[in-house]
Amino acid sequence: MTTRGRIDKRQAILDGAFTVFAREGYAQACVQDIARESGVAKPTVYNHMTDKATLFVNALEVAAQTALAERIAALEPLATPGDDLRATLDEVAHALLRLHTDSRSCALKRLLHSEINHLPDILEIVKESGPDRLNQALADRLARLALAGRLRAADPDLAAEQFMALLLGPLEARSRLGTRTLEKAELRTMAAAAVDTFLRAWATP
Repeated sequence: MTTRGRIDKRQAILDGAFTVFAREGYAQACVQDIARESGVAKPTVYNHMTDKATLFVNALEVAAQTALAERIAALEPLATPGDDLRATLDEVAHALLRLHTDSRSCALKRLLHSEINHLPDILEIVKESGPDRLNQALADRLARLALAGRLRAADPDLAAEQFMALLLGPLEARSRLGTRTLEKAELRTMAAAAVDTFLRAWATP
C-alpha cells in the first residue's frame, strides 16, 4: 500500500524535476541536481522513476494537468455570467492570458516543443492535457450560453476554437513566443480586443 510519505516524496521529486528541466533543459539537467532541488537523495529519485526520460515525461504530465485544471477553473464565471456578458468574457479572457503567460506555462511549452521529436511519449500529454481539452470545456460553457439565447446557436466547438485563437494568436506574436514579458495593462487590452471581435461574430442580434 502506498504511504503518504511516498506520495509526498514523489510529488517533491516531480516538482523539483520540472524546476530543473525548466532551468537547464532536458539535455543539461542531471538527476543529482533534481535530487538536490527535491530535497531527497539521488537513489530516492531512481526508486520512484526508472530513468531521466521517465522523470521528464512524468514531470511534464503533472505540470500540464495542473495548468489545464487552472485554465478550466478560469472558465467558471461563464456558468453564471450575469447581465453583462461582455464583462464576464473580459474577465475570463484576461485570466486565460495570465495563465498562459505565467512562468510554468512558458517553461512547459518550451520543453514540449524542444523535446517532442526525441520523446514522442509527450505527445500523449498534449492529447490529454493540451489545448483540445480546454477548448472542449470552453465549448461546453458557450453551448450553454447559446441555449440561454446569449450567443448565436451555431457551432460551440468552432466558437471556442475562435475565442482561443483570438487570445493566443496575438499573445504568441507580442510575447515573442514567450520570451518577452507582457505588462498587465497590455494583457487587459488584448483580452478586450479578443472579446470585442468574438462578440461581433457570435453575439445574438
